[in-house]
Amino acid sequence: MANSAESAENEPLAASAEDRCDCRMIHADKVQEARDIMMSDARVERLAMTYRLLGDPTRLRIIQALARVEMCVCDIAASLGISESAVSHQLRRLREMSVVQKRRQGQILYYSLCDDRWAMLVSAGEALLDAPRPQPIEARQ
Repeated sequence: MANSAESAENEPLAASAEDRCDCRMIHADKVQEARDIMMSDARVERLAMTYRLLGDPTRLRIIQALARVEMCVCDIAASLGISESAVSHQLRRLREMSVVQKRRQGQILYYSLCDDRWAMLVSAGEALLDAPRPQPIEARQ
């Protein structure tokens, strides 16, 4: 059975009065516009899986480490300060999602990013951390 912290985390939050309109009115044109640009359920699930994959700090750091150079497990472990076993486990997950690829040269197995956009995605996320927070609409008026 899930502990209380887990169950509370998975329950939807009740909307407070400040998060709702004062009247209920559906704007059909806006609803249709939103539906027109929405991804299919399958694509949304794949994207959510991608974000879950990136939700692990070790995997993010591995992607950063591989952003400019291919590395072997030993080098990745040394750069992150964690065990080779932990790196191998995370590399397996990243390989399953086609984030990294491997190349053998003699006895050494090198890893690199399959696509530079993975590093760009992590960099874009990092840039959001430093972006100024927008003022609420009420404060802008």
